[in-house]
Amino acid sequence: MQVLHVCSELFPLLKTGGLADVAGALPAAQIAEGADVRVLIPAFPDVKKGLGETQVIGTLATFAGDVTLSLGYFDGVGIYIIDVPGLYDRPGSPYHDQSSFAYPDNHLRFALLGWMACELALNFDPQWRPDIVHSHDWHAGLCSAYIRARNAPVRTIFTVHNLAFQGLFGAHHLDELYIPREFFQMHGLEFYGQISFLKAGLFYSDHVTTVSPTYAKEITRPEFGYGMESLLLEREMQGRLTGILNGVDEAIWQPRDDVLLSARYDAEDLRAKAVNKAYLQRAMGLDVDDSRLVFAVVSRLTSQKGLDLVLEALPDLLERGGQLALLGAGDAVLQQAFLAAAADNPGQVGVQLGYHEAFSHRIIGGADVIMVPSRFEPCGLTQLYGLKYGTLPLVRRTGGLADTVVDCALENLADGTASGFVFEEATGKSLGNAIRRAFVLWSRPKHWRHVQQHAMGIDFGWKVAAQEYIALYNRLLS
Repeated sequence: MQVLHVCSELFPLLKTGGLADVAGALPAAQIAEGADVRVLIPAFPDVKKGLGETQVIGTLATFAGDVTLSLGYFDGVGIYIIDVPGLYDRPGSPYHDQSSFAYPDNHLRFALLGWMACELALNFDPQWRPDIVHSHDWHAGLCSAYIRARNAPVRTIFTVHNLAFQGLFGAHHLDELYIPREFFQMHGLEFYGQISFLKAGLFYSDHVTTVSPTYAKEITRPEFGYGMESLLLEREMQGRLTGILNGVDEAIWQPRDDVLLSARYDAEDLRAKAVNKAYLQRAMGLDVDDSRLVFAVVSRLTSQKGLDLVLEALPDLLERGGQLALLGAGDAVLQQAFLAAAADNPGQVGVQLGYHEAFSHRIIGGADVIMVPSRFEPCGLTQLYGLKYGTLPLVRRTGGLADTVVDCALENLADGTASGFVFEEATGKSLGNAIRRAFVLWSRPKHWRHVQQHAMGIDFGWKVAAQEYIALYNRLLS
């Protein structure tokens, strides 16, 4: 079985969020299960630099100019890169410039990603043609539309990592992108008068997946569906919508092997976690005291992530003697509010703006609790990393958070299934109640340690997800 993943970022070559972690880990896990897997991605500067030597497969003229397609290998995975320097060789992120303004030609840049996936499906590389084209998020949403329009002989899967980002562009780009006019309708890729790359993926793919079972159910409802809920409910009723939980790349996230930690540890011997805690407290300007309960946030600072709720609950957390270490960037108002909290509470609140992969390991290794209070969360990887590192997750019951964390309620503590703290409503009060329960468990070190050890033993490796996707591919091909 030959599988092509189509995506816009790929860890460790290029990362802005969890999509990169998935695209970086899932292909290798599928190769380990016997599939022949390759990845297609634009030739962004970091991708080209990290990939090194490549072989030119061919060149062709497209609606976006002349394109060179090359193939390189990274950690045993074949990576096709779409090399058009005028489109992709730019500073900033893959999606916006250094001032955080979306590139005005993003419609071209990411339509070309879909177009080249279709070219590969039509045998552009005479040595390798996919049986399955598996596209990820709106950036690759036009893959399935082009494949349908050009009758390419492959089956298509579209994975939604976050329905909130839809890739909306003006209808006047229709002809420029070689999209058939008949595709621009309600039963197609039109969305309130615009072209929706996301809807193209949802509508034209043979099967749609999300990155957790609960999120697959949530997006069929108006409060989570962003206007796509009717289409997604129809896909669910047709048996064409599935939730498959993301995994953790244990080659990268494993506390007994993690060279980024100050000291390594495992579930059998947690003493070295205190070394990481002391390092974190010093690095974030917190009072160095092992008896203090350290809460951590590693997140984009947005309303979706529920970080305003953390601010609301923060006074009570600090009054109880807790500390907060935050790493993230995003909404300017939230950034300023957390910086102000750090200035007002020296020794208790530490804030570092931005994102640093290495430091995220040190925070998760050193903290006692990792907070993920999201209003919605398609899967969430941060809580999975917390479980792996014995840093108990405190999460809202939504999406993948609901699928992965079991609350420290008395009955769950009694039967040994508890792995963190779960709250229901997206309010500061509900979060505050969960924080108080964390302090209660912290006051009982023996119970805390039992929960840590159980959490660290739960298997969230990629093997299970890889097998589920391959089973889905087989069903489509049969």
